[in-house]
Amino acid sequence: MTEDALFDGLRVVELADDPAGEMLGKLLSQMGATVLKVEPPQGAQSRHVGPWAGGVADTEASLAFWFYNPGKASLVIDLDSESGRRQLHDEAVQADVFISTAQPARCSDLGLDFSALTRESPSTIFASVTPFGLSGPRADYAGSDLVCLATSGLLITSGYDDHDIPPIAPGGGQAFHTAATFGYLGVLLALLQRQATGIGGLVDVAMHDACAVTTELASMYWEYPKVVVQRQTCRHAQPSPTAPATFLCADGRYVYFVLILAETKFWLALVNWLDEHGLAADLREEQYSDYSHRQKMFPHIQGLLEAFFSLLDGADAYNEGQRHGLPVGILNAPEDLLDDPHLTARSFFTPTNHDGVDLLFPGPPYRFSTIPSPPPTAAPHLGDSTVSRGSATTRSA
Repeated sequence: MTEDALFDGLRVVELADDPAGEMLGKLLSQMGATVLKVEPPQGAQSRHVGPWAGGVADTEASLAFWFYNPGKASLVIDLDSESGRRQLHDEAVQADVFISTAQPARCSDLGLDFSALTRESPSTIFASVTPFGLSGPRADYAGSDLVCLATSGLLITSGYDDHDIPPIAPGGGQAFHTAATFGYLGVLLALLQRQATGIGGLVDVAMHDACAVTTELASMYWEYPKVVVQRQTCRHAQPSPTAPATFLCADGRYVYFVLILAETKFWLALVNWLDEHGLAADLREEQYSDYSHRQKMFPHIQGLLEAFFSLLDGADAYNEGQRHGLPVGILNAPEDLLDDPHLTARSFFTPTNHDGVDLLFPGPPYRFSTIPSPPPTAAPHLGDSTVSRGSATTRSA
C-alpha cells in the first residue's frame, strides 16, 4: 500500500467564483492535491455568502466558503491590475491543473487565451467550467445553478403533481455539483492522457451540457415514443401519473415506498409484513394471487398502506420494510443525517476545527482500499498561501 495520497505533488491553481469550480478544486484537494485558490483583495464571492459561524457576517466565517475550500491555500491577486494579470498568467502555466470559471469575455479581460496557453505550457491541463462552455452562441450568457437546471430540461421534471404551480428547483446546487463531477472526470482523463503522452490540453465543461445529459427518463421518452414526462410529487416524472409513493407515519416522518404489484415475490413479502401487524385484511385471499385482480384493487391496497404506515414510526417502517426486502426509505431532513447510524458507522462525517469552531465535514464520495485519503483540513484565511501537503511551492501576492 502506498503512503501517498492519490494527487500528492499535483499543483492546482483555481480561479473560481462559483461553486462548480470550487467543488472541482475541492475534489482534487480531498485526494491530496495542492490547490492554490486565487482570490481578489476583497475575497472570493463565497466568502460573502452565509450562514456564518457565530452568526455574524465575516469573510473569515462563511460556512459556504469553509465547505467548498477545505485544504486549499489562498493567493490574493488584484486581477484589475496589469501586474496581477501577469501573475495569474505565470501561475496558470506553472500549474499541473488550472481551473477557471471565467466565461470567454472575462477570459479576454484577464488575458487568458487557452489556445495560446496550451501551446506555451503543453503539459498543463486547463479545466474550464462555465454555464454554457467556451464556444457557441450562449458562451457569454449569464448563468446560475437555476438557469442551467432550467435550460437543460431538468427543471421541468421537478416539482409537484399540481401543475398549476411552476416547477420547483431541487436544492443543494445540483447543476454546480453535476458540472464539477463531469469536470473531475475530464481532469482524470486528461491526467491519463498526460501520463501517456506528456500533453495536457483544454477540458471545456459546460454546466448546461452536464445537466442536459442527466435528465433521466425524459430524454428516452422523447427520443423513442415522443412523449413528454410529467413532474410528480416525490417520484420520477412519467408520461402519465403514477401512484403517490410517500406515506405519513405516526411520528410525523415520511417514508417512500413504491407499490410494485406485478412481482409476486414483492407482493408476498408485503402481505407477510402487513400480516405481522394484523393488517393484511383480505390480501391473503386467493384472488390476490392474480395480478389483474391486484391491479383492479389498487385503491383498496393503497388505502391499507396509508393506514398501516400511519401506525408505525418512520424509523420502524424503514427498518422493518428493509428486513422484508422491500424498497422502503425514510425521508431525512439534512439535520437528520448527522445522527444517521449508517453514515456514523462508515465515518462519513469527519471532525475538524476551524478557528476554534468544531465542524463535521463530509468526506470524499469514494473510498479506496490501497490509496489513503488525507485528513480534512480547514479552509484558508484570505491571503494565506501556506499549504500543509504537496510538493508545489506557493507565493503570497
